[in-house]
Amino acid sequence: MEKAKILRALLVFSLALFLLIPTARAEERFRVTFEELSKHKGFFDDPRPFLNELSYKKILPPNVYSKSTFDVGTMKALWAELIGFKAPDVVGKIAPEIQPGTYTYKDKEKYPGFKELMYLDLYNRFKPGEPPHIGNFPEIKVVPTRQYYWALPIAEATKKNIGFTKQDENGYLLYSSYIAGYPFPMPSGKFKAQQIIYNWEKRYFAGENSYRITQMRGFTKNLKMDFDGLSETYSFRLHGRVLTPPYGWFDDRAKQGGEGKGYLMKFLAPRDSYGTVVSNLVYLDPNHFDQFMIYVNVLRRIRKMSATDTQDPVGGQDMIYEDVDGFQQKLSPTRYPYKFELIGEREYLVPSPILDGSGYLSSKGIEFRNYEFERRPLYVIKLTQLDKNYLYGQRILYIDKETFLLYHIENYDQKGRLYRSCDLYCQFVPEAGVFHGYHLLSRDYLDLHSSLGNIFETPTPWLTREETSLQGLVTKGK
Repeated sequence: MEKAKILRALLVFSLALFLLIPTARAEERFRVTFEELSKHKGFFDDPRPFLNELSYKKILPPNVYSKSTFDVGTMKALWAELIGFKAPDVVGKIAPEIQPGTYTYKDKEKYPGFKELMYLDLYNRFKPGEPPHIGNFPEIKVVPTRQYYWALPIAEATKKNIGFTKQDENGYLLYSSYIAGYPFPMPSGKFKAQQIIYNWEKRYFAGENSYRITQMRGFTKNLKMDFDGLSETYSFRLHGRVLTPPYGWFDDRAKQGGEGKGYLMKFLAPRDSYGTVVSNLVYLDPNHFDQFMIYVNVLRRIRKMSATDTQDPVGGQDMIYEDVDGFQQKLSPTRYPYKFELIGEREYLVPSPILDGSGYLSSKGIEFRNYEFERRPLYVIKLTQLDKNYLYGQRILYIDKETFLLYHIENYDQKGRLYRSCDLYCQFVPEAGVFHGYHLLSRDYLDLHSSLGNIFETPTPWLTREETSLQGLVTKGK
């Protein structure tokens, strides 16, 4: 009888321990849901600085937060050493009369220097909201230029691997020579334009593993909303990992297959798109086609996309799959190759990286309001497409010299007409030294349509292959 009691007690204890294990694992899989996000920030007319409430310190478990944050002074010093300057020290020469302060579109007459200080697309949007596109700025607040930087492990990896990354005789990256960090912290020489693009390609955007919520809305030329969508995306870096273990390669499969990064995006709305899942596995070899697949929920089938399918429109948005984050196209000497030109290297007045999230979109005029602007040193790169079968004939990219992040891209069709533009506004986390997506504005100048993605991202160090695998593609679709 006593033995039976002991056995029952052991069984109960074992069962309790078994039940606790998945609970602990679930607690480790932290993320901010769309429902939680909606409580802190509305899509329209909401100036609340919601990132103060959804900051790293408040949403990350203490053990994760301590591993994700570093001494700010050390990060600033090392990054400035690597790139050779601090942004505040290299701006202020163009239109110096425009000092920090609040300006409205009416001040454009008083300060003609705004036209020189802004790139043309942004200057034309410095006005009240009006058809045919959304995303104008009727008022801006100019702030002093800040120094930005990347996380300490990223900077240390960049410094450790300086000189290892090589290019071939045409400037294309020898992918096996890249190890980790930013490959060209001081772009220079004959292939400088390509080096800048490769820095963007190897970006540590949103860290290495992330969960992204995107609320997407589309607008007609009369500024009437005609699309309301929602998606969630899991992204992870498979090579050159320095922030989250495993370091280096994600696993043996990534190493053997030469895998660079991957993401899996599930559409949650609108209703007719619910359950559709997009999966993309990007290979390091530019001549190795990426594994790009879509699970079509209504058909219960997986569609394997070809190299040309990446030019298909993303559901409900004014972009193609190679426009994700502004520019997602992999450079290749054989598949849609470009002529690369660095056509500008100077300061511009642009929207600042987001710190507290108080910027918002107005329901009247669909305007950006409460945004800060600062002078930033930018590269301007022109890509001329050499294959007439590609959707775009030219692409003009505006890339930050200090962070290598893309601010703005203009895409022209094969007839030389401005077809689409995209603006990426990022959130910056100072104590972590990382950037996340915040707003992604896309405009179509031929169809006179606009779309905006409201983005919120959280780190996901627990991310595994299960979330982004072929099995995950079908599982999440269901």
